[in-house]
Amino acid sequence: MVTDSYLKALVWLVPLLPLAGFLITGLGRKRLKGHIAGILASTAVVISFVLSVILFFSLRKPGTEPLTVTLFSWITTGELSVPFAFLIDPLSLTMMLIVTGVGALIHIYSIGYMHHDERVNTFFAQMNLFTFSMLLLVMGSGYLLLFIGWEGVGLCSYLLIGFWFKNPDYNYAARKAFVMNRIGDLGFLLGIILMFFTFHSLSFSEVFGKAATFDKGAPVITAITLLLLVGAVGKSAQIPLFTWLPDAMAGPTPVSALIHAATMVTAGIYMIARSGVLFNLAPVTLTVIMVLGLATAILAAIIALKQNDIKKVLAYSTVSQLGYMFLALGLGAYSAAVFHVTT
Repeated sequence: MVTDSYLKALVWLVPLLPLAGFLITGLGRKRLKGHIAGILASTAVVISFVLSVILFFSLRKPGTEPLTVTLFSWITTGELSVPFAFLIDPLSLTMMLIVTGVGALIHIYSIGYMHHDERVNTFFAQMNLFTFSMLLLVMGSGYLLLFIGWEGVGLCSYLLIGFWFKNPDYNYAARKAFVMNRIGDLGFLLGIILMFFTFHSLSFSEVFGKAATFDKGAPVITAITLLLLVGAVGKSAQIPLFTWLPDAMAGPTPVSALIHAATMVTAGIYMIARSGVLFNLAPVTLTVIMVLGLATAILAAIIALKQNDIKKVLAYSTVSQLGYMFLALGLGAYSAAVFHVTT
């Protein structure tokens, strides 16, 4: 019989292992020789994946209650009380499996791909930090922890796109990605602030419970969801904030595969799917999401037809597929959108 305490221990170990990998490879980057950093970083993510699989099979039974694991009280000031807590339910488990499963394969591939690079240890430290940030994003039990992970993956994206910083074009691509993501993040942050003033809480359970008392189409809910949408548009490369993604292919190929095709760009999809209760109360926002997604899917696919660089073709194809996911979200088909993320 799997006990709750056993499962809770597994939960906090999932993000802790990539964080430990980042600290070891980062602090020891000048001492670690050969493939050691790559092996350490890859092992951390592989074990996280195994733990995620164990959690998935332990909590997959129909009717199983979501598991909330509170590590400590993080922020307590006035009305704001934010615990450092993880929420484990079918949505977060699906994203954990994607992040750690795909991440583990790409880490292992990178051992061979990056072994000639003089800064290989720094590369693996940053990849582990990205994995930790992405896990914080999908496991957090409230919007503030989600936002910390959201900013963490943005930072790692900047560092990894400009990893070969001696090339000015790569530095330009990194800056472009960083600045365009900040535009979206400002909207997301304003949405979180408005949410706190409206619901006096930032935890998913309390926000969604209080939101259910509002009428469909309430102006404040529409405003919150539109601001959250701005964040998702920036992170998931939708019109008009999509031009950073093709340029982001300047980074090493494993970075393009992990961050700009598999995980970070799906953070916006995850956030909207997680906030489905709010978006269902804002039909105007759902219509905007649907139109944006459809327009992005068509435009990016047309642009991809005329590209000669294979990585640019893949980048625009990614943008187009993200558009399809947004179209599903706009139709209220959240499970279809997450299914598309998984495939």
